[in-house]
Amino acid sequence: MVPREVRYIKRGVERELWARAAGRCQFNGCNRPLFKSPLTQERANISEMAHIYSFSESGPRGWGPGKKQSNEVRNLMLVCHDCHKTIDQDKDGERYPAELLIRWKDEHEKRVAIVTGVNPSKKSHVILYGANVSEQTSRLQPEAAKDALFPDWYPAEERPIHLSMSWEGKDSDDAYWKTEAENLNTAFNRLIRPLVDGAECPHLSLFALAPIPLMILFGTLLTDKVPAQTYQLHREPIQTWKWLDGPDNFKFVVNPPASLSNPPALVMSLSDHVVPSRINAVLGKAVSIWELTIEQPHNDFLKSKEQLSLFRETVRQLIVEIGKAHGKQTPLAIFPAMPVACSIDLGRIRMPKADGPWVIYDQNNEHKRFIRALEIGGADRG
Repeated sequence: MVPREVRYIKRGVERELWARAAGRCQFNGCNRPLFKSPLTQERANISEMAHIYSFSESGPRGWGPGKKQSNEVRNLMLVCHDCHKTIDQDKDGERYPAELLIRWKDEHEKRVAIVTGVNPSKKSHVILYGANVSEQTSRLQPEAAKDALFPDWYPAEERPIHLSMSWEGKDSDDAYWKTEAENLNTAFNRLIRPLVDGAECPHLSLFALAPIPLMILFGTLLTDKVPAQTYQLHREPIQTWKWLDGPDNFKFVVNPPASLSNPPALVMSLSDHVVPSRINAVLGKAVSIWELTIEQPHNDFLKSKEQLSLFRETVRQLIVEIGKAHGKQTPLAIFPAMPVACSIDLGRIRMPKADGPWVIYDQNNEHKRFIRALEIGGADRG
């Protein structure tokens, strides 16, 4: 008599499957905890074990590698009832072929291995901040951001924290700056403030594509007391958020004004050279212009973390020098042409109790000139 085949799955196989899946549904995008009721939150085993290659030869995905391996860990997915039903109702195996289910299982188990294997000191919360820039809407790719962290950091959570707001406003509109600043403050207080105000402030990884004044404001909300790493989108030689090797003997150049008798303005000629006449067109000629620049300003000069660190050190010293020359509480007009990472870290080095108000201007393509965007630390603080 030929023994009847059974669907019995060994206890050891079930335990290993649970461990590999971390007790969560392995159907892509579900990730439901399978150790408690989704309604009452009471402890309950709501898991089911789905066969990737069918238990039956006539099943939708056939026997695959063979019937003997049917009940092994490699051929099983830990899923919830709903996802198991979804897989099984694909009678032809076309929508959920074995190759797709294997890939989902592998991706889930790799993610579990990475997250559970990371030393807590190497975990970083990924923060994405985007805002409308001119005619284009900023797009930040979470996977590219996560890839930039490796090998120094690992994502603390599967999903990044988004601070962005989708709307039709443009940076040439009167209400744009106030609305975006209010949204940023609200989102920061709701999503990030509880993290940074906790007993142990976690590490943050910062990715942004937004108008420069808003990225400066973003940095001021964090300050340099929060452990964080800012990232820069590089376009050459390949497009990546990963930090690259910077040039040797790199330095920033500070050009002080000829006279200190007028109100100060700080020009950041880093991504492009900002000529004094553009400042005079906004503030008049009675202004003392300080300039931070490099030998050849251009869009993609910032390559390395070391360059960004040097920027923070240089600009902090410069802010102190300007305060000594004009008075610490004298408003400082800032005209920036600078990379994303420098913009955020300029805000991070600001010292609210020591620095006077910053009035941030933005080069607007529609108006074809610098326009006043935000004031930080003053009456209309964002």
